[in-house]
Amino acid sequence: MIKQYETVFIATPVLSEAQMKEAVAKYTKLITDNGGEIVYQEDWGLKQLAYPIQHKTSGFYYLIEFKAEPEFVATLETQYHRDERILRYLTVALDKHAVAYAEHRRQTRAAKAAAPKPAAEPVEAAPAVAEPAAESENTENAEA
Repeated sequence: MIKQYETVFIATPVLSEAQMKEAVAKYTKLITDNGGEIVYQEDWGLKQLAYPIQHKTSGFYYLIEFKAEPEFVATLETQYHRDERILRYLTVALDKHAVAYAEHRRQTRAAKAAAPKPAAEPVEAAPAVAEPAAESENTENAEA
């Protein structure tokens, strides 16, 4: 029975962009080669960690949603564990409510990305502040 899963992994921050893409390609290929189907993937980018992991305070986060056999998850997590580029990982099975929520989240993000950004409205200049007349009169009287 094929189930839908969501996996998030944190890669070490010392990777270049090409190395990060290579790591992602490795895991997406592993999923598809073992009869899985990639539903969605999203790069969350470099983020600060809540606490240091292996003396690192930040990491590259990446999310992959996929469909696969339940036995495959152990294989995937074994590969994560063996890869020194991966600091942490978490794979969860999605129930029908989580699948619906994930679909809604994807549609919302796609709609936000497709929506044109509103043009910035011109800001009116603030009115000039006039100096009080009383001070200028006092200055003239003081000089006399």
